[in-house]
Amino acid sequence: MLSLDVCGVQQLKIHGENDVKTVTTPTPLARGALDHAKSAYTARRVDLSQARALLGGEVRPRFGDVVLARVSALGHHTRLESPAGRRVHLFPGDEIVVVYGTRYAPDQFEALVPADLGSCHLVAAGGIAASMRVRHTRAKRPTAIEPLGILLDAGSRRLNLQDWRLTPVTNPRGIGLPTIAVAGTAMNSGKTTAAAHLVRGLATAGVRVGAAKLTGAGSGPDRWKLMDAGAQHVVDFTDAGYVSTYGVAAAELDTICCTLLAELERAGCEVAVLEVADGLFQEETVHMLQSPCFQRPLAGMLFAAGDAAGAVLGAQCLKSWGLPLLGLAGLLETSPLAVREAVAATGFPLFTSEELSDPKLASSLCEHAVAGATPKVAACAGLA
Repeated sequence: MLSLDVCGVQQLKIHGENDVKTVTTPTPLARGALDHAKSAYTARRVDLSQARALLGGEVRPRFGDVVLARVSALGHHTRLESPAGRRVHLFPGDEIVVVYGTRYAPDQFEALVPADLGSCHLVAAGGIAASMRVRHTRAKRPTAIEPLGILLDAGSRRLNLQDWRLTPVTNPRGIGLPTIAVAGTAMNSGKTTAAAHLVRGLATAGVRVGAAKLTGAGSGPDRWKLMDAGAQHVVDFTDAGYVSTYGVAAAELDTICCTLLAELERAGCEVAVLEVADGLFQEETVHMLQSPCFQRPLAGMLFAAGDAAGAVLGAQCLKSWGLPLLGLAGLLETSPLAVREAVAATGFPLFTSEELSDPKLASSLCEHAVAGATPKVAACAGLA
């Protein structure tokens, strides 16, 4: 059986027959058909007014395809993040506009783009449609959704996030924006909190600071937190056309990084605070941290951990990759004894959220990072 794909409509041809039998069912959308659908954060850049039809039947969803689906049973996610940032309550029978993608969340799910338009799952509140592979034992089963069809435009082309992405930038050499990045041991280790407080400190000091989330799964809260902290401009991988970064090829990860940094520089930012999602053993995280697009403008790093052992391992990994670690941060700050152990074992200071929010400390930290000062010099300067 040979599969052809013409203008977004998949056709199947039986060997030995001359006719091509179309088993898809593009259905015209009535005017206003999407007016009452609940649209997700991940689809916020998509111009839904271009939707003219639904592609159903025996088609294979593509990463980034925008799909209209119906909620069939609530599970882990009972609310959907809207493009404006509100968490909209979901009810069985609701129609939602979400995006096919992947998810890598050790605390929740691993999920992949499904092979067909059959029943699948809402695996992220930001609006990712996928098929769950595994879940954390303490996570509820994912919310079940029934795809009604992939949205098509007037030319029968699938609406896909790639069509509304920022102009791709592939060469890091033209980017002169200095960056400070935050990485961590795992999800929920305090990375976004540390990044937001550093943004707050720099913004209060009068620095035009931008922020970017380079990897992860499409979700609004991190974006809003960075904006509320005072970032002049905030972007994430969804702006580069990716609903998530799990399973994304190395070259595409490089392009995401360069594209987002170029956008922050274009917006007039003087320094950028970056966040790399998940932990140091997640494949896309490892590649991003070693990518020339990431390392070239990098002035310094903070490492977020929840315990001393994680902080020690993180410091060792970053050192082995030649990354300029400035200090520790994250959930570790809640335990004075863990802080004492981590500082003693690594030789790096721990910066609390309160300290990172201080304009004098944040601007000094940034100056020392850009100047290439070692952690010991920073400590002597009163930053520890």
